[in-house]
Amino acid sequence: MAEKPARVKAPLPVLGEGSLRVGRLTKPHGLKGGLKVELFTDSPEERFAPGSVLHLQVPEGSEWFGRTLTVRELRFFNSMPVAFFAEVADRTAAESIVRAILWIDAATVEESVEDNAWYNHQLVGLEVRRGEELLGTVSEVQHFPAQDLLSVKTPSGIVLVPFVEAIVPSVDLEAGVVSVTPPAGLFEALPEAEDSAATAGDAAPESE
Repeated sequence: MAEKPARVKAPLPVLGEGSLRVGRLTKPHGLKGGLKVELFTDSPEERFAPGSVLHLQVPEGSEWFGRTLTVRELRFFNSMPVAFFAEVADRTAAESIVRAILWIDAATVEESVEDNAWYNHQLVGLEVRRGEELLGTVSEVQHFPAQDLLSVKTPSGIVLVPFVEAIVPSVDLEAGVVSVTPPAGLFEALPEAEDSAATAGDAAPESE
C-alpha cells in the first residue's frame, strides 16, 4: 500500500509573543495579482491599510518563506475581500502564495489595540464557565487556517472549543473567566446517546 504523502508544515514566523494572525490567502482573483482573503481580524481597514507590512506563514520550501508582503489595497467584490500587494504582480505570483497565513508582528500590535484580540499567554489558565458552571480551564490556544481553538482541560479530558463569538461570547481577563455558550454535546454526551447505550445494554443477553 502506498504511503500517504507527509503533510507539509508551515512554521510560525518568529514575531514576538504579542504577534497576531490577521488573514489567510485563499485563491487568486483576476490577472493583476489580487488574492481573496479569509479575514481573522475585526479591523481589516487598519490591518490591511496601504503600506501595511504582513509576515508570511508558509512552508520552508516555499519561495515566499521568510518574506513579507506590503499591502497596496484591500477591495471588496460581492462582499469578498481581495488584497493587492506590492510584491505580487500577476496571477502567476498570486497562485504561488495561495494558502499563506498572514501575521502582524508584536511591535505593530502594540501601536494599536484591536477589539476581541488576546495574546495566547493571557488566555491560558483562565476558567471556562457556562453561566455559573465551571467547565474547565484553558490549557492551550491552537491556531488553524479556518479558526482558532481553545483547548479546555476538563475532568473528563481535553475539549476543543472553536474560538468564535457564537460559542465564546466574552473573555474577562480581569475576572479570569472565558464565558462559553457551547452547542449540545460539546462538553457532555447527549441524552439520546446515553439512552441508546442504556437500551443496548438492557437488550444484551445474559452470559451463562
